[in-house]
Amino acid sequence: MAKKCEECGDKIFGRQDKRFCTDQCRSTYNNRLNSDSNNFMRNINNILRRNRRILIDQNPNGKAKVHKDKMMELGFNFNYFTNVYRTKKGNVYYFCYEYGYLMLDSGYCSLVIRQEYVV
Repeated sequence: MAKKCEECGDKIFGRQDKRFCTDQCRSTYNNRLNSDSNNFMRNINNILRRNRRILIDQNPNGKAKVHKDKMMELGFNFNYFTNVYRTKKGNVYYFCYEYGYLMLDSGYCSLVIRQEYVV
């Protein structure tokens, strides 16, 4: 009995454990399988990448001070970050990968780049 492709149903030639007739069928099958579950993750990752890009653009020298409204105007979403770092003094830094910010009382954000010793 000949095996059939899991995507298109055509007859498969070749190895005994082969599941798809072509690379295109394999790609189509896997893309369809993963598309629904990955939409949520894809949207979150896009927000995180945008946040990181904004932090990079606003912090070219490694340390900067930018008003929160300016960052929001650029499309920064303060609800999304990859990790949080608390200092001994109690300051809370929010990071998008290696770029982060500290919310200041004046409505400004102090932008920083993660140093090796900050884990």
